[in-house]
Amino acid sequence: MSAYHPNTDADLRKRIEDGLDSIRPYLIADGGEVRLRRITDDMVVELELLGACGTCPMSSMTLRAGIEQALQHAVPQILRVEAV
Repeated sequence: MSAYHPNTDADLRKRIEDGLDSIRPYLIADGGEVRLRRITDDMVVELELLGACGTCPMSSMTLRAGIEQALQHAVPQILRVEAV
């Protein structure tokens, strides 16, 4: 699996960032943050969980139930979201 180069499709990256922006206030309110690391060729979004999100025992639930759903709503072709 090769890495998606973020400059290849600026529109896709912007749509993903917009999706992340829709949930960032909730993450920040709890002392966390998220950063887009890369998008794979098979449409897996890899994120870095920062701050409280990186150590929170509920981060996997937040990732699936919150972040992944928000991103799939913004960009339906995303297959999965993973923390790296």
